[in-house]
Parts: sequence; C-alpha cells; structure tokens
Amino acid sequence: MDEVKIKPNAVGLRGRLALPGDKSISHRVAFFGALSSEGITAENFSSGADCKSTLRCLELSGCKVERTGGSIRVSKGVNAGEIKAPLDAGNSGTTARLLCGLLASAPGVFAVITGDESLCKRPMGRIVSPLRSLGARIDGPGGGAYLPLSIRGNCLSGGAFELPIASAQVKTALMIAGLNAHGSVTVVEPAKSRDHSERLLQHLGVPIRQENNRITVYPCSDLPGCMLRVPGDFSSAAFWITAALIIPGSDIVLEDVGINPTRVGFLECLKKMGASIEVEEKEPSGGEPVGNIRVRHSELEAVEVGEDVIPTMIDELPLLALLATQAHGVTRVTHAKELRVKESDRIRAITQGLKNLGADIEELDDGWVITGPTSLRGGCVESFKDHRIAMTFSVAALAAREEVVVKDAQCVSISYPEFFKHLSVLSGG
Repeated sequence: MDEVKIKPNAVGLRGRLALPGDKSISHRVAFFGALSSEGITAENFSSGADCKSTLRCLELSGCKVERTGGSIRVSKGVNAGEIKAPLDAGNSGTTARLLCGLLASAPGVFAVITGDESLCKRPMGRIVSPLRSLGARIDGPGGGAYLPLSIRGNCLSGGAFELPIASAQVKTALMIAGLNAHGSVTVVEPAKSRDHSERLLQHLGVPIRQENNRITVYPCSDLPGCMLRVPGDFSSAAFWITAALIIPGSDIVLEDVGINPTRVGFLECLKKMGASIEVEEKEPSGGEPVGNIRVRHSELEAVEVGEDVIPTMIDELPLLALLATQAHGVTRVTHAKELRVKESDRIRAITQGLKNLGADIEELDDGWVITGPTSLRGGCVESFKDHRIAMTFSVAALAAREEVVVKDAQCVSISYPEFFKHLSVLSGG
C-alpha cells in the first residue's frame, strides 16, 4: 500500500469501536516483564510494529516471550554475554531508549542497538549522557548521539538527574537502569510527562517515591509478576475523536480507552474549544484509569496551546492542527519544538500537507498559527513515512470536499495496523 485514496464522508461517523492496546503501556509491560522471573502477562497488547520490535529485541536479549491468542507474557532472562545479532528497534524510539537502560545495567552483556533510517536520525544523547553518569559504557556516532549504539553492560551506581525536556522515554529508561543499579535513581522533569511506568510499578507493588515531578526508584533485582489487560490506546482514539468532531452527523463511542490524566490533555483542550465529549469511567486496569468516550460533531472555537500542556498531548498535536483548520478564530500552538525530532519533522510535515489542502497555516519554529474555519480541498499529501502524519491526513480527507491521496500510507502499521479497517467500520463501509 504505497498510497491510499480516501473520499469525503458526507454522512458522518457512527458506531462503537474497541481500540488496540495502548502502545506506550505495552512497551512498558514488556520491559518490566523482562525484569521479572515470574513474568507479566498482558491481554490486548499493542498490535503495532513498534511493540513487535520491542518483543523481538527482548527475545534476542534472552528474555522469554510467550504468545497465546491475544495475550503475551514476558519474563526475565537477559543474556550474560555477547548478543550476536544486532537489536533492530525498527522505527521505535521507545524500544531503542528503553533497551539502553535495560542492557547498560546488565553486567557482562555486549549488544548493538540499531534502527531504520528515520530512527538513526533521532537523538539518543538525551539518554546516553545520564546513563554514562551512572557508569554505563555506551558508544556510537557523534559520541553516542545517534544509533547504532554499542553497549557493554556493567554494574551501575545511583544518581539524580534533571531532564532539560520532559520525556517519558528517558525517564523510563533511567528508572529501568535504577531497578538494576546499586543505588537509587532520581529523575526530575521540568513538567510531568506520561506516568505509565510509575503506575505499573505501583501496581506491581514495587516501592517508588514521587514528589511533584521528581521520581525515585530503588534497586529491585526481580520484579513481581502479574496479569493485566492493556487499555485501548488513547492516541489511536484521538484520530476518531477528531474525525467525529469535524464531520457533520457523527456520533461515536470508543470503548475501554485509557484515560490517564498525563495523556488526555487533548481532551481538556477540545472541551475548551467547545467539543461535545462525554467520558464514562470504568474499572481501572493495571493501575490505569479506563473509560468509554462518546463524541459528537461540534462547532469549535480557536484555542491557545502552550508549554504547560504540551507534554500531555504531544502525540495529538498534529490532530489539533487539523481541528484548528475547522475552528472559528486563530489557534496558536507554541513550545512544541520536540515535534521536529519525531519520526518526521511533524511541524513541517503538517504545515506542508494542510497548505496543500487549502488550510491557512503558518509554521513557527516551535508550532503553528492556524486561522479557521477553512473548507479543505482534495489533493495529494506526503506522509513522510510517519504513521501519525499519515493517519492525520487520512482523517482530514474525510472532511475534505474531494478525494485526498495519502502517500506511503502503509506506515500506519507502526502503531495502528487496524486503522483503515476501523475507518471503514465507522464510515459504514
């Protein structure tokens, strides 16, 4: 599927949808399972290619990965020696960075972590530098700034770090290293990033200390095991939330979605815009809050989005830009420079694609200024082989006047292989 052609939806999205397991939580379930002799079993584990990369790399590292129907079980067993095959993280920055924390703290291990062309351009120094201060031995291009990285595992000391940018990936990698270290590891963030790692450790009964944006973990050589169900992925749900809001006649329910407060800044922002969204809370799962989300078509107003909420909606910002094209007034998004070092330069990619579709959008160094509402036309847009960009423009196509062609649309499999099937279900196709 080099490209996909999507026709406008003139009747609205309808129905109920159960979403694949949350990608961020699935990664963490697998990595914490790799530190548990008993193992962690998870139902509704993410079907995306990124999480498959994590499972494959953990298997090559000596961990036991069992697959039964729709569930997976990961248990302890990092090789005490050379891992001969390169650990290919594919397109997954989470896989690569969390592997650094796991392997750097495993004495006697030697491994090489690599990835695809896109991942090899993404910054790794932000995790390599703090790990080195704990005693990690990591080498790579640019002094360890990029993949491929070679890691020689050894006994790490404890330490404390103030991260310049809020990053759940870096925080979690340091927490994993801290669980294997000889002293406590403290991570201080400038703003609170998603807290799936903290919640999962608390669910397992592992002692951690949290004070505002300061998290401390203590050495724990063997984590307890458990069974859990991974909630539906909120970042996947966000595409259908967006589509329902901008297509007249829409009324959908998204079932059993993770509604972790550190992930739903997008919902809070939409409510400020006037969105018709109702959340029915259900029983928590694995320490994570879960709910059904009902969304109906709404008239939207422009909004200002800045530094305080960016970490809670970083993955949904491309969708916010699309929504802003249909909102009344001028929407301004700033302090989102982190988007430039994702799977693509998402600020540039969204600017180019929405302009091609007729939107009034100005690119800033750290975001956008968007004036709406604008009637989107048809055309051809580049996904830049970035799964979130491809899905954002596929949603835009539903609200356009004419057919939209999205190039390299196969990249949606990185996080949401069922995307086009679910689009057809909600569209009545």
